[in-house]
Amino acid sequence: MTNHPNRGAAQTAAANPSPESILQAREAAGLSQSEAGALIYSGLRSWQHWEWGTRRMHPGLFELFLIKSSRKLAAQGKT
Repeated sequence: MTNHPNRGAAQTAAANPSPESILQAREAAGLSQSEAGALIYSGLRSWQHWEWGTRRMHPGLFELFLIKSSRKLAAQGKT
């Protein structure tokens, strides 16, 4: 299955986010790892693995995090 967007060298919009992207998005939202995980119904350990690069975060989860964290910031008046 080399044509799957999450496999191979090519990075598309549907590719897994990099650990650096995950970390930057969380820090930009001003959330701890626990808070970020809870926002997308995931645990602390999963979030840590995604930031460490030991597991790949599904692109859909990353998109959900970006949507929910931006809405949370907007509700708090921080955008």
